[in-house]
Amino acid sequence: MSQQVGRRRVGVIVNPIAGMGGRVGLKGTDGTATLARARDLGAEPMAAARCAEALDLLRPLGAGIEIVAPPAAQGADAAAAAGLDARILHDLPAPSGTGADTAAAAARLLAEGVDLILFAGGDGTARDVAGAVGTRLPILGVPTGVKMHSAVFGTSPRAAGRTAAAFLGGEGPAIHLREAEVMDIDEDALRQGRVSARLHGLARVPHARGLVQACKAGARPDDEAALDALARVIAREWPAERLMILGCGSTTRRLKRAMGFEGTLLGVDVALGGRPLALDVTEAQLLRLLDRVRDAGILASVTGGQGFLFGRGNQQISAEVIRRVGRQAIMVMTGANKLATLDPPALQVDTGDAEVDTMLAGYIQVHTAPGQRMVMRVAAGAA
Repeated sequence: MSQQVGRRRVGVIVNPIAGMGGRVGLKGTDGTATLARARDLGAEPMAAARCAEALDLLRPLGAGIEIVAPPAAQGADAAAAAGLDARILHDLPAPSGTGADTAAAAARLLAEGVDLILFAGGDGTARDVAGAVGTRLPILGVPTGVKMHSAVFGTSPRAAGRTAAAFLGGEGPAIHLREAEVMDIDEDALRQGRVSARLHGLARVPHARGLVQACKAGARPDDEAALDALARVIAREWPAERLMILGCGSTTRRLKRAMGFEGTLLGVDVALGGRPLALDVTEAQLLRLLDRVRDAGILASVTGGQGFLFGRGNQQISAEVIRRVGRQAIMVMTGANKLATLDPPALQVDTGDAEVDTMLAGYIQVHTAPGQRMVMRVAAGAA
């Protein structure tokens, strides 16, 4: 097939199992045993649908682009779902269900000379793509995994699609290429409550402010005393009869410790009357608890460097959970210095449900210390 003059080519890769462990509380889906466990818990694939949502933003480019993709669930299905024709790479090795599939597809797309690889997955998928192409070819991630600490992902599927369309079509927000960190965390360590993250390399990524996320950053030391004091106040003043759904991370763990229990660092816990009721819960368990109680609230924190409130690592607090609890019953606690470093200065939500993202959009108070609050804007997925 001869390439039309001025025609841009985009390679599409989907990790079909990415994100399946999120709502069922498995902190990821790496490994055959974990995938089997996720399926036993009722997890369903969602990567292809989120990739199609991003690809839908490429449709206005029409004949100006060519989609190149591996067969079936590895890419071609997502393109078809978005109403786009794809040139399918039928001669790739048969899928093995491992990261080798992604790496082989990325290497082939590099050889094909595509202008951009748009991939759907999480940090593990980003590692596989970047490991195959390095900085020789721009890549951009459609956020689909459980853990997305790398600075290679759009803030939402539509944000990734908008960025890709602007980069390929030369229209919309100004796009430049930047070198971005590819990070990953050891999932086995995560399940034992230890965060073991490291830099695995760099990638070249089309960047548009507010549409592509930054690398995740840790808490600032100068926030710690204020957050510890805030945790003690919240633990003392939270109504005893109100169910408390506690998001993941070190900030909310301070509150768990203020109530006298350790909880799970990267899981979602539930407390009632200042005591743990259920630890490391799944979405299904949360929904069952909400069937039984009338008064419930969510206590969430913000991911450093990225500004995510929902949709990164806390997928157990799903769109349906948020819908049932209601926006007015969400309380956010985060260090003031963490908020001050966000660029752009806004919080992000990516629940997978446009209606809930829109409900969450607007302005919200963020508690930073006893008696101190900052008002932050919540952006709804950069639609």
